[in-house]
Amino acid sequence: MNCQRCSPSVSVIVPVFNECDNLPALLAHVKNLAALQVILVDGGSSDGSQQLLAESGLTWLSSRPGRARQMNAGASQATGDVLLFLHADTRLPEHSLALLGDGLDNSNRVWGRFNVSIAGASPWLKCIAFMMNQRSRLTGIATGDQAIFIQRRVFESLGGYADIVLMEDVELSKRLKCYGPPVCIRQKVITSGRRWQKNGVVKTVLLMWWLRFAYWCGVSPVRLARWYS
Repeated sequence: MNCQRCSPSVSVIVPVFNECDNLPALLAHVKNLAALQVILVDGGSSDGSQQLLAESGLTWLSSRPGRARQMNAGASQATGDVLLFLHADTRLPEHSLALLGDGLDNSNRVWGRFNVSIAGASPWLKCIAFMMNQRSRLTGIATGDQAIFIQRRVFESLGGYADIVLMEDVELSKRLKCYGPPVCIRQKVITSGRRWQKNGVVKTVLLMWWLRFAYWCGVSPVRLARWYS
């Protein structure tokens, strides 16, 4: 066997908070992944999510609420060569871990992300996903919806995600760019369009643009989170 073609061992880390309705599909999805580990991290759910996690047979733990804190807690228990951070409402494409391994090996890069597709009826969602993917490719900034993956040694050397309530993915991407640009895997993860559907596509897009602009202008993530909620 040519070891250069072997996929790296991957720990998949999933932050969870009040995802009871979504959890059965999520658990079925991650159980089918050929990962070394799947670690689910609950941030204090009050809707029955913890009971479902306990009954799942998968590794799970509790942490203080906050996506960055939850992902750091999961990473602290991970043993894989690569950490893949998966949002609870996102699904990986077929053969995702092999694609991830090939992308890292063939590029000699240390981190990356997938292209994203947004599930939902609105035709605007396809356009939004296209723009997200193009922007990420041009700027080297990835978002959590794109299933960011990082060599564990690099993640640990950076001290993990910053303990901020919003924009933790953008902040980490900025630091990771010191190691080089991300691997941009063209195969798509599928993420839920529930926020766009609930609040309206145009309103949500404008809010996202405003939050990103405000963050780059130095507005506190705490204030941004209040606007986002």
